[in-house]
Amino acid sequence: MSVIQRAGRVWPILTAALALSLLPQTAWAGGSRGSSGSTESSSATPSGGTGGDGSIYASVVTYDESKNGSGGGAGPVAPTGDWTPPACWFEPKWSPEEFEKEFRRKWDVPHFSGAGEAYAQGQDRYINGKPYEDFNKDKAGEGMWWTMVRDEARAEAGDPAAFACEGPDFWADNGEIPEVENAITPDILAQLAYSRLKVPGTEVALAPEVATKVNLPTWAWLDKATFKQVSVTASLNAGGTDIQATTTAKPVSLKLEPGTEDAQTYPASGECAINEDGSIGEPYAKGKADRTPACGLKYLRSSGGGTFPLQATVTWEIAWTGSGGTGGDLPEGTYGAEQAVTVEEIQSINR
Repeated sequence: MSVIQRAGRVWPILTAALALSLLPQTAWAGGSRGSSGSTESSSATPSGGTGGDGSIYASVVTYDESKNGSGGGAGPVAPTGDWTPPACWFEPKWSPEEFEKEFRRKWDVPHFSGAGEAYAQGQDRYINGKPYEDFNKDKAGEGMWWTMVRDEARAEAGDPAAFACEGPDFWADNGEIPEVENAITPDILAQLAYSRLKVPGTEVALAPEVATKVNLPTWAWLDKATFKQVSVTASLNAGGTDIQATTTAKPVSLKLEPGTEDAQTYPASGECAINEDGSIGEPYAKGKADRTPACGLKYLRSSGGGTFPLQATVTWEIAWTGSGGTGGDLPEGTYGAEQAVTVEEIQSINR
């Protein structure tokens, strides 16, 4: 589909042939939050909302974020590689009466070139029995109309993935998962839940805390109480379709990047594995000054009155379980933060 940019929003250029594939979908359907968005934790939050003209454009997917990460510094994990959650999908949303109302609201007044032809095709498809008759009103209560939903943020940003779901709205009987590409499944729900995961901030505890010294080991660690697994559950219960998926993120390692080449890390790779109790690294305590830290670093020169930007990034292992015994792994995610480290020369006293 061709698109044009106008006042910060991407709009499809419609032709009569393409228009039928959009009948009577709402062009900017609210979906999951975009990769850079955020949501508040709650027991069950729907995505999207309602249009200013009263039309329903919200997804019927709801999210339970009660076990999601929270607090200062929490944020979304960034999937490794070029993987991203779905930007569009099909889901059950309209009863026959709702579908007719939406159809007539959108097409009683043609609003683009070729709309008359598209409207006639839509009448044939949904009213005149080619293949549906009178919006399937005689099957009220037996099923629902499925429609396309887009991640609005990604559609407005011009992400091609938001326009990858093509085809007109279609009917499915209650409880039926249609064999249509991008029709919602537990797998898609798991990916949508992934996009809402939030994990704790990654500011590591350091010893020495205020300022470290040149050529002395600096201990680094993350507390097990803070770095525990988080999860989001996405559910859809409409038209006899009742499915869900829970996506869980579990911390597996911490990577330290000192912010200067004049430094060493412990271990040498800079990758600190998670301990059996869920913590990362080992807190410094009195009596450990002569030991090598399990996780840490050593600066070889001072920061010269300034600071070094220490980057601490946690890798999260992500998996999901869903309805009907479904489940599997999803791409690992990372989340990191930068913190300033002051490094001073060791002062000696000549007597």
